[in-house]
Amino acid sequence: MKAERSSLRQSALAIASPLWAIIVVFACLGLSSSVVLAQKSKTPENKVEDFDPNKFDRSTQIDNAWMPLKPGTRLVYAGIAIDNGTPVPRRLVVTITDLTKVIGGIRTVVSWDVDYNAGELVEAELAFYAQDRDGNVWYMGEYPEDYEKGKFVAAPAWLHGLEEARAGIAMPAKPQPGTPSYSQGWGPAVNWTDRGQVDQMGKATCVPMGCYKDVLVIAEASREESNAQQLKYWARGVGNVRVGWRGKGEKTKETLELVDIIQLGPEALAEVRAKALELEKHAYEISKNVYSHTSPAEHTPGVHGK
Repeated sequence: MKAERSSLRQSALAIASPLWAIIVVFACLGLSSSVVLAQKSKTPENKVEDFDPNKFDRSTQIDNAWMPLKPGTRLVYAGIAIDNGTPVPRRLVVTITDLTKVIGGIRTVVSWDVDYNAGELVEAELAFYAQDRDGNVWYMGEYPEDYEKGKFVAAPAWLHGLEEARAGIAMPAKPQPGTPSYSQGWGPAVNWTDRGQVDQMGKATCVPMGCYKDVLVIAEASREESNAQQLKYWARGVGNVRVGWRGKGEKTKETLELVDIIQLGPEALAEVRAKALELEKHAYEISKNVYSHTSPAEHTPGVHGK
């Protein structure tokens, strides 16, 4: 479940071990902590993840403990980001729809996300997830629309199997510290090169929705901005509860906290479905090289539980 890295891009974590001292040294040399940890483990990182379509027999049943995606779940985040040197209020609303869509031969769960800066819509997005039989949640692609002053600007979409794009890991089945970073997707046509890495486990954090123990922290960075990291805090049975940052290259310094969780009723979910399908309709008009090569999303109540 993405929180925007610009676009879904609290204080820096304390350095409390010799390993983190090593990371700081490497950071000064322009290397990310994910690179350092990978070198320490001597395990090579994959540019893209091994994707086996035969392992997705129940792809829409996403019950990963760290990233459960139940249709009708709405998560609301609020925080601050820096825009041209000025702090701007941010609000991100992520809703898991009861739509599914086949991408690269795999049926995926569709998330409809809307992102606001100072109350103004700056991005609306369809994001696509699937879980393999091992419990890994895969990020199969996205269709984001960017807006400025209410007007459409661009739609840098990438979807697995099109324009050399490859799916990546949104959440490992069994995240472990000290493991190499992993691709969160590869979309060379739109410079999507994000990678994630388990940064910490067993943390505690409090947000407006409550306090959580045994929290997983994943550090994310792109190939183009390896000295800027987004830190996402994940709570079991809930999902992403906090977003922070670190790194000298981080420009937006975005922070987000989970402020509300809502389970939508049938009428509200139908409204979300309609808005998601309206966005998809525009996607077919705009994204001729990518989205137009996919079959339409389908309303599939109950399929997520099979």
